[in-house]
Amino acid sequence: MLVLLPPSEGKAAGGSGAPLEPGSLSLPGLAGARAAVLEELVELCAGDETKAREVLGLSEGLRGEVAKNAELRSAVARPAGEIYTGVLYDALGLADLPDGARALAERSLLVFSGLWGAVRITDRIPSYRCSMGVKLPGLGALGAYWRAPMAEVLPAAAGAGLVLDLRSSAYASAWKPKGEVAARTATVRVLHSQLVDGVEKRSVVSHFNKATKGRLVRDLLLAGAVPDGPAELVEALRELGYVVEAREPGKPAKAWSLDVVVTQIH
Repeated sequence: MLVLLPPSEGKAAGGSGAPLEPGSLSLPGLAGARAAVLEELVELCAGDETKAREVLGLSEGLRGEVAKNAELRSAVARPAGEIYTGVLYDALGLADLPDGARALAERSLLVFSGLWGAVRITDRIPSYRCSMGVKLPGLGALGAYWRAPMAEVLPAAAGAGLVLDLRSSAYASAWKPKGEVAARTATVRVLHSQLVDGVEKRSVVSHFNKATKGRLVRDLLLAGAVPDGPAELVEALRELGYVVEAREPGKPAKAWSLDVVVTQIH
């Protein structure tokens, strides 16, 4: 099983330890592309701060993020599972997973990133600010930039089992599973169901969507579930108490779409 996650805008800072060692990161086939993005991002942020904030889409109040990016090569690096914070990662709760679930998380979770392409939760990275929606002056839009290197590397990383795609659209643009990998891929949407004047209304709630996806992954990890494909995932989630509506693709080599329907927002 390979679980594709978005990163978080917020990232933990501080701590102690050695700086980034690019050669130690997982998916070494992405090394060249990572080096190019890192070089341009550091150069951009070490220069004109106003231009850097404009490129990165940062407000005046986030000007400190520019200075942080300028020092990425010497900054403290920590496991990505500790760096990424926010709603999804709070619900996922990596820090207190028991040993078996933690080991499964380390094998299964892959976090997409505008800067690194994709990393495992054990990969040591510094705190940074660079979303997949950024358009760097020399490399262009990062979502498009990452497509070629991702297409070379990720099919092998996907192995032979389920690919559970929980990415937001910006990060999904960097790699779209194709062929037989797509056939065992499932995307998930979380819908809030409520009765309004006796009629069911469904809506997508961003914050709650992230929290539910985090809890969903945590529950799969705690159960030790390793589904072979989308149909087995649906069965596993229903056994865990989730209400799941599955839409099988009408054509071969296409991903399944799953709706997880909830009635309470928390």
